[in-house]
Parts: sequence; structure tokens; C-alpha cells
Amino acid sequence: MKYFTYAVCAVLLAALLSAVVHLCKVAVRNKKEMSAYAGQTVAVDKDFGKTLVVFYSLTGHTRDIAEKIRRMTNADLYEIETADALPKGAKLHLAVRDQIKTENYPELKDGLPDLSSYDTVFVGAPVWWYTVATPVLSYLKKTDFLGKKVVPFSTQGSNAGTFFADFAAKARNAVLLKGEQFNNLSDKYAKETDNKIAVWLNSL
Repeated sequence: MKYFTYAVCAVLLAALLSAVVHLCKVAVRNKKEMSAYAGQTVAVDKDFGKTLVVFYSLTGHTRDIAEKIRRMTNADLYEIETADALPKGAKLHLAVRDQIKTENYPELKDGLPDLSSYDTVFVGAPVWWYTVATPVLSYLKKTDFLGKKVVPFSTQGSNAGTFFADFAAKARNAVLLKGEQFNNLSDKYAKETDNKIAVWLNSL
């Protein structure tokens, strides 16, 4: 029993060290990436016409990016909400894995936005299981973009996985523009994040 306990402790310690090393590598990559956006504030000089930002946010990271895009493009904002609250913690991860596998996505609250008057639609979601969060997959399943310009964006810890390829495959009749990914960063990178968004918007 003593040796079994030692073995379990060794495995747990190895997992902890691996997680710490991963977080350190992510922090270094984030610092290097965001340093390219330091300096003077970048202004957005692109006209997207009448614009809507659609997003789902569980922890607030995606909402923060959506709000910045809304401000820079003078857009309307629509938040996707599920009809029922999603489970929390480990239960959420298990439920999401099952939803992705079966394509039985969560039901959404009624009142999805009418896109007919919009020229450009930004759609943002967190990355879950290396793909689009299932409430947004549910939104895509219910939406025909009818030739609208659609711009996806993701938020994640460090890896967007197949988010953009999966989004493109499910965005019906969309004219897709280049998406962008945003790691979840602390407030100390707020200005750099603003500049990254502005540079991206100007490139579209």
C-alpha cells in the first residue's frame, strides 16, 4: 500500500509539474505576441457597414472581446444564451464532450437576431474541446447567413484547435472573412489587446 501511495503521488507531482511548465510556456508566448501590439493606440479606419456582434460567453473573456469589437465598429450586440443553465465544473466538460459527439447542442433562448439589415456579422465563442463552444454551434445550426460577411473570433487558454475550420464548415451561406483568436489575458494587456483587434479589423 505504501508503494502504491508513492506511485500515485509521483504521478500527481508529474502532472502538476507538466501543468506548471505548460502555463509558463503559454505566458512567454503571450508576452512575445502582445509585445508586437505595444505602443501608440491603433485607430480603426475600416467601414463594415451595419454591423452585428454575436457572441456567447461563459466566463466573460469572449464578452470582453465582443464589447471591444462593438465599440470599434459601432456595432449592435447580441449575446447567445442557453434556455437552461449549463452544468458546472467537470460535469460541464463531460456534457460538452457528449454534445459535440452527438451534435445534440443545447437549446437557446428564443429571439435570435434578424440578420436581414446587417452587412457584417462577427460571431465569437470560447474554444471548448478544441472546437466552437456548443451554444454557438447551436446558433450556427439555426442560422442561415444568406450571403452576409461573417467574421469569426475565438477566445481560449492557449490553443484554438479546429475552431475556425469547424466554424467555416457550419456557417451556412456565409461569406467568411479572416477570423482571429484571442488568448485569455489579464488586464495588464488591455491596450495591446485593443491594438490587436484594431490591426485585425483594418486587415479585413
